[in-house]
Amino acid sequence: MSSDLITKCHRERKAIVYIRQSSPHQVISNQESLRLQYALSQRARDLGWHEADIDVIDADLGLSGAAATHRQGFKDLVARVTLGEVGLILSIEVTRLARNCSDWYPLLDVCGHRGCLIADRDGIYDPGTPNGRLLLGLKGTISELELHTIRGRLTAGLLAKAERGELAQPLPAGFVRDHSGVVTKDPDQEVQDRISLLFDSFLSLRTAVRVMRALCTSNLSLPRRDRHGEVCWKRPTIPAVTDMLKNPAYAGAFVYGRKRLRPPGPSGPPQKTPRPMPEWRIVVKDKYPAYVSWETFEKVQAILRDNRNDYLRIKGRGIPRDGAALLHGITWCGECGHKMFVRYKGGSQYACNHLRQQHGVPECQRLPAGPIDRQVAAAFLEAVAPAEIEALARARKMRHRADEGKRCTKAPFPKSPDACMAVSR
Repeated sequence: MSSDLITKCHRERKAIVYIRQSSPHQVISNQESLRLQYALSQRARDLGWHEADIDVIDADLGLSGAAATHRQGFKDLVARVTLGEVGLILSIEVTRLARNCSDWYPLLDVCGHRGCLIADRDGIYDPGTPNGRLLLGLKGTISELELHTIRGRLTAGLLAKAERGELAQPLPAGFVRDHSGVVTKDPDQEVQDRISLLFDSFLSLRTAVRVMRALCTSNLSLPRRDRHGEVCWKRPTIPAVTDMLKNPAYAGAFVYGRKRLRPPGPSGPPQKTPRPMPEWRIVVKDKYPAYVSWETFEKVQAILRDNRNDYLRIKGRGIPRDGAALLHGITWCGECGHKMFVRYKGGSQYACNHLRQQHGVPECQRLPAGPIDRQVAAAFLEAVAPAEIEALARARKMRHRADEGKRCTKAPFPKSPDACMAVSR
């Protein structure tokens, strides 16, 4: 076996056999594909390479080819080609090298510049020639399209089941699924009571921190699922309380698509970020037995959202706090534009220490809270004065009518309707 494209210059460099399987399951179950890929070493020997000049890169076994950021073996391959160490790359097919054109075409550019050939089971190609680049480019495009087709086929079936609420998702503590797939409440009455207590406590205390402290003070644990899916009792924490309060399953709803996948960045792989409640992809209500009504769940979410002290971005006012200052959490520095905090040591003050914390410079300003609060209170009362006077006038009028009505009932029964009207006037 030989090829006119292979020259002595190519054989003086290394032949690299690149091996990859897309998932750990394929590595275990699809052994025949692995044998075919490892057999490419024999093909390199048939093409004229010595055994010592053939290297196998199999560091990416069990990793998807959709991106190269997490594939160290592919990065090493590109680096060695760039250094001019490689004369031939062998792979069972181009899908093993990359399923993303943004990774595939840079490899073709480097191979074309360094005179490195690429071989698959159909033939040998020179990325430095127009015909070779055309064929390899078409193979890479088809490979990328094939990946999207496979994903679309799998996603379509998954979404169809999710729209009916039949997709089997992991259930939170408080629910069990029988062999027929029917979801019921946990038969443990203590688990049910503790979940109901959690929501009742939050509606009363209105913050996750206070609920956590109340549970810890009463020495009460929360039912949670461990990594094996079993229910266990754990000490309450703020993340655990918040996670249970935000779970729509407790309101009897099946929800799919509560998070979105953020594209991978230079710092790491893609990550999931929560979607706002109106952007959840699929919501099927009354699918599970509910611990709280959907209206109560929406109220809980509104309180949690309002508890976030981020008024400029989400209009959240923050958790109401104790203290004499009126403007806690809504005061902004006129010098640097950052939020000010309240300091009660030495008297109530509004202080801006953002630049000091970030850059070590002195505070922008520190103002006494008393004069500011008095001006704000006066402005507030002045703004609501017309409405307040009108409300007071209505209240006095209604009270006067009520007093006249009582006086009419205590007086002797009038002889005529006219007399009664006169008394009421």
